[in-house]
Amino acid sequence: DTTSAGIPRSLAPFFQEYDLEQLDPLAHGRLIMERTLAHGDRRELRWLFERYGKSALREWVRASGARRLPWRRYNLWCVLFELPPARRAERRGVWPY
Repeated sequence: DTTSAGIPRSLAPFFQEYDLEQLDPLAHGRLIMERTLAHGDRRELRWLFERYGKSALREWVRASGARRLPWRRYNLWCVLFELPPARRAERRGVWPY
């Protein structure tokens, strides 16, 4: 089951602050990539890859993934897209200043 724009309705829990029917895959592509890469299941990820293509998703992960994805998912996508290993910023205690 999909919206009129072709977005799987099963993604609705990840877009609670949006009306899924109003999302446009072209205009809101970065948002859709972020939420689906972060939370999507295999079927939803298959749709994402068919919709945007591997190169666009790889580029999004390279440019924005470290800031926008949960750490474990970001690491997974770095491995699958053959990107350099993920690195966390070094922490210097509770109050680093």
